[in-house]
Amino acid sequence: MNNNNPYGNNQYGQQQQPQDLFPSLWGSQEDFERATTTCLARVFMRMFAALLVTAAISFGIYQTPAALTFLTEHPFLTLAMVIVQFAVVMILAFRVMKMSPTAANIMFFIYAILTGITFSFLFITYDIGTIFQAFAISALMFGAMSIYGTITKRDLTKIGSFLRMALIGLIIASIVSFFFRNSPNFDTMTLVINYIGVLIFIGHTAYDVQRIKNMLGQANEQNAEEAIRKISVLGALILYLDFINLFLRILAILGRRR
Repeated sequence: MNNNNPYGNNQYGQQQQPQDLFPSLWGSQEDFERATTTCLARVFMRMFAALLVTAAISFGIYQTPAALTFLTEHPFLTLAMVIVQFAVVMILAFRVMKMSPTAANIMFFIYAILTGITFSFLFITYDIGTIFQAFAISALMFGAMSIYGTITKRDLTKIGSFLRMALIGLIIASIVSFFFRNSPNFDTMTLVINYIGVLIFIGHTAYDVQRIKNMLGQANEQNAEEAIRKISVLGALILYLDFINLFLRILAILGRRR
């Protein structure tokens, strides 16, 4: 069995190509490769645009004392926005392929705007130089792993299960550490958790880039353009979340607070 084949084998043990799975979309391997290039280009452009929106919103609020004061004095509003963010992610994750590309795009950028609003508090907590340093380091790591996920011939499917379990463990460890915040070892525990988080999310970046390619290979939309438009939105959201989580972990490690 060839473990490097991202499309799996059919019942006769023969390697499946995209055209074997959905001949109505991919008439040849060349068609699929062109579609993949187009889809990934849209994914990264959309994700970059969303990051710009998030950064502009957060910095703009930070530069507007009245807006920042309003958010600080209304913590329940911030909590409501976090709940809405979670709802938007769930809707996009489970319904994006049944939504119109326009509606999916609007929801994605609503999420980016809400993230920008909640991220405005980072400028209160951390030194602005530390924030930019964390962003630069995150961008370099994310870029390197995105390139690897794009060009590698290795099947990264197997590490997906491990990464999901590791992420669940990270969440549990973060919750448990919260109850030991008065412990003398709390800072060390938090630092270790953040370093592990960085490893998890750089792994997720490479895995998710390849997963986007595989989603395109398995798409069963009415036409190729519709599949590319919908998957590019979902893919942008997935990688946007990877970047944001990577950035937050690195920022916590650098941790020079105001």
